[in-house]
Amino acid sequence: MSAVAEFLLRRRGGKGWHWTDVVTWAWLIGGLILMFGPALWLALSSFKTPAALAAFPPSLLPYVTQQTVVEGYEKPLPLFTVTMEDGSTKTLAEVRRIGTVAQMVDPAAPAEIIKVPISQRKPLETIEFAISNYTEPFIHFDFLRYLWNSVFVTTMATLITLIVNSMAAFALSKYRFRGQSTIMMLILATLMVPLGVIMVPLYSIVSALGLTNNLWGVILPTVATPTGVFLLRQYMLTIPDELIDAARMDKASEWQIYWRIVLPLAAPALAVLGIFSVMWRWNDFLWPLIVLSRKELYTLQVGLNIYSGELNVQWHFILAMTVVTMIPVVLVFIFLQRFITTGIAGTGLK
Repeated sequence: MSAVAEFLLRRRGGKGWHWTDVVTWAWLIGGLILMFGPALWLALSSFKTPAALAAFPPSLLPYVTQQTVVEGYEKPLPLFTVTMEDGSTKTLAEVRRIGTVAQMVDPAAPAEIIKVPISQRKPLETIEFAISNYTEPFIHFDFLRYLWNSVFVTTMATLITLIVNSMAAFALSKYRFRGQSTIMMLILATLMVPLGVIMVPLYSIVSALGLTNNLWGVILPTVATPTGVFLLRQYMLTIPDELIDAARMDKASEWQIYWRIVLPLAAPALAVLGIFSVMWRWNDFLWPLIVLSRKELYTLQVGLNIYSGELNVQWHFILAMTVVTMIPVVLVFIFLQRFITTGIAGTGLK
């Protein structure tokens, strides 16, 4: 442990601080806050009550105002620390607030109403995690159905994407035919076509095939990606042609060459494309929203939209379920992230 601390705390100036040490630490700490600060805020805010989310100024931790039962009042009243006129402090319960004045009572003597300027009171708060933000969507909403739909769409779309893109990349990297470069340029040119341009014709095709209100209508139009073809082709170009020639001399079919030689050697690039595909499909909102209109077919991202009404947005549920939706993508990244550097480095995207 001491060796790790010595490595992390080493300085260019020896025992003293060099200006580059200060700049380096400021840069690293700033980058750490910038990258993980929003995720930390999201995770902690998902345990807040609606009142805590609406509190100003906002707080990082899920604080809840303490309440007490006061004789003569049906509901528990919130507790505040009040600074009295003589400078002393007292714990009072708020009955109601009228403008800038709060009507408060002493829980020990609730008969007398004490009027206090709101600037002289401070809520008596404690840290409390609202676990119900996570449990209620599973009980009162069809969250598991949405989760299953997203898992099905993401899994099937990723598997088909890997197969289709790897086949196209194999043909473009290991075969020689007229128009090969032109086809590759056309594939890359589609990267510059915005989704909004092809949305209407794509929906017309899906509708003509009878795939509206069908999860396959969400999956199939997105399986062929120019990014995946380019990434896999660049990686497969690094596979020696001699291996394929030797396999053909051994009477191996083209399918066997593709399945038993090329795919195993392209595993790092396939892992990178798999991570990208999972993130694309899991976080996709617009296309499933267009294709699906039946509530039981909603994916998770579309299903979260039910918490946003015209007059009320249930932010506590949205934040909690957003944390849940992040977990599968984070797990996929953790288990496959070791392939990212190898896969991207081998594609020429340095």
